[in-house]
Amino acid sequence: MRRPDRRRACLAIAALLAALPARAAIDFDALMAMLAQRKAGEARFVEERTVSGLDQPLRYSGTLSFSAPDRLERVTLTPRRESFVVDGNQVTLQRGERVRHLTLDSLPEMATMVAALRGTLAGDGTVLHRYFETTVQGSAARWALTLVPLDHQLLGTVRLLRIDGMHGDVRVVDLQLADGDRSVTTIEPLPLKARAATP
Repeated sequence: MRRPDRRRACLAIAALLAALPARAAIDFDALMAMLAQRKAGEARFVEERTVSGLDQPLRYSGTLSFSAPDRLERVTLTPRRESFVVDGNQVTLQRGERVRHLTLDSLPEMATMVAALRGTLAGDGTVLHRYFETTVQGSAARWALTLVPLDHQLLGTVRLLRIDGMHGDVRVVDLQLADGDRSVTTIEPLPLKARAATP
C-alpha cells in the first residue's frame, strides 16, 4: 500500500473509532446514584460455596427480594427451604417449623455484611463508606464494586466482597473469606410478569 493510501486508511479507521459510543468509566458517586433509582427488585439466585475440606462446592438456589431502604429477603428453595429476612434492625430466620428472631445489633459481623448488600442495593454510599474501603471499576454498562472491611476484627474473617453489576442490576456477589473459603452468588433479576408467579 502506498503511503498516501495508508494515511487515508488510518484516518478512516480513526474516524470509525471516534464514531463508536464510548464506555466512560463510572465513579463511586455515579454508581450510587444509578443504583438508588431502583426502589425494589426481585431475583433468582444460585450460590456456590467452596469450603475447605469438601471435594465439591455446596450449591443453593432460591429467590431474593429488596425494598428500599432496608428490607432484604432471601428464600432458599434447594437443597432445603429456609428464609432469612432483615427488616430494619430485625432479623428473622426460619428453617422448617423453627423460627428465630434476632437483632442486627447483637450480630455485628452479620450487620456489616447486611450493610454491604443493603447499601449497594439502595445506592447508599454513606453506609458503605462507614464499614468498607470501596473501589469501583468499569462503566455503567458493566461495573464492579469491591468492598474491603475497615474493621480489623471482621477483616480477620472476610477478606473482601466484590459485587458485579450491569446498569442498575446486581448480578454477582463474590464473598472471599480470609481462610480461603469462598461464596459466589449469581443473580438473575426477575421481569415484572414473572414476579407474581415466583413461589
